Order: sequence, then structure tokens, then C-alpha cells
Amino acid sequence: MVQIIETIDVDVPVSTAYNQWTQFESFPSFMDEVVSITQRDDTDLHWKVKVAGAEREFDAQVTEQHPDERVAWRSIGGDTEHAGAVTFHKLSDAQTRVTVQIDWEPEGLLEKAGSLLGAGQHAVKKDLKNFKEFIESRGAETGEWRGDVPRD
Repeated sequence: MVQIIETIDVDVPVSTAYNQWTQFESFPSFMDEVVSITQRDDTDLHWKVKVAGAEREFDAQVTEQHPDERVAWRSIGGDTEHAGAVTFHKLSDAQTRVTVQIDWEPEGLLEKAGSLLGAGQHAVKKDLKNFKEFIESRGAETGEWRGDVPRD
């Protein structure tokens, strides 16, 4: 199992950063490897990703979600086994620290080699940079979901 932890500071209020992160279907706008996400209900998602040239699909479930604090998930079948959490930390009224932790199991020779070379770490760092550019250039979230999902 590979663990990735990356952090970035974004120049928007914590509620703006959090609200945007709850808009899972917008992830392809700033995550290079995400082809699409279909949100089936408050906690169930279907992902299509392209990793190292290979397309994969899997379902994921939000396992914990608390407004302006945390979103956690885990995969529940499909081609990719992973889990993770994103936390949001208010630095000031206009700045937020976003921290992503992902635990994943590389599949196949190419992914295992890539993980040894830090490809996953690089991808998450780039996605966070893209998120920063996306949310700061907009100045506002594309939507929000303020529901609470207790830890299962």
C-alpha cells in the first residue's frame, strides 16, 4: 500500500474550498487523471480514471464528511483499491490549507514502477495546484453540499 500526503494553501475562505471539494462531478476540471465522476447519492460515487494510459472504473463511498473540516472516502469495488481524506484548515478569513491523504494499492507492473518513482505523489501535487488555480480564478465555488456524514 502506498501513502501520499500533500498540502497546499489556497487564497479563498475555508467554506469556499470545502464547498468546491463537495462538487465531485467537477473534479475532471482540475484532476488530470479523472475522466468523470457520477454522484449517485449523498455518499455513493462512480469514478472513471485514466492512470498510466489505462482506463479504470470503480465505485467509492464517502465514509465521513463534516462541513468546512473533512471529506473521507474509500473505494468499494472495481479496478482500483484506495481510500483517503481531505482536510480543510482555516489559516485566515481568506486563506485555507487543504491537505490530501491517499492510501492506494498500485495495480500492474506499470503502476507499481510509477509508484516507486513517485508518480502518484507528483499527480496529487499537480492536482492540488490545479485545484488552487481553479478555485482562486473563480473566486467562488461551483456549488456546495453542506450535509454531514458521520464516520462509519
